[in-house]
Amino acid sequence: MSRRTSRPRRPDTVTVRSPRTDPASPCPCGLPATYEECCGRFHAGSAAPTCEALMRSRYTAFVVRDAAYLLRTWHPGTRPPSVDFDPAMRWTGLEILDTTEGSAFHTTGTVTFRAHYTDDGRPDALHEKSRFVRHDGAWVYASAVFID
Repeated sequence: MSRRTSRPRRPDTVTVRSPRTDPASPCPCGLPATYEECCGRFHAGSAAPTCEALMRSRYTAFVVRDAAYLLRTWHPGTRPPSVDFDPAMRWTGLEILDTTEGSAFHTTGTVTFRAHYTDDGRPDALHEKSRFVRHDGAWVYASAVFID
């Protein structure tokens, strides 16, 4: 998942605080598990076994503002130098709409999803088809096509 915006960059003096998620909190990705049992284990260093699991964990990384994880799971050929989080944006839900390939038996896969958010309190959604590839044995985000 990438987040591109045409909104002007906010001054560097704005501090972006990570929303509170503790290990026992429900996982933001929407699966019926705690953050620790679900996406938290990937953020802590375990490899995501499928591209859908990686997609969910990357969404959760946007929710908790874990830039290091996002960069670590981004293909080096398309990875930006940094990830900037908009302090007015809050991710509010994830819908997985479709997946192709992306299992332990594949080297590529796609996940089509809709990620809901509010921006300065206004609801909106990002509809995207993300492409994932194996790099050094692990799933990484490679690119996306925005839908809508």
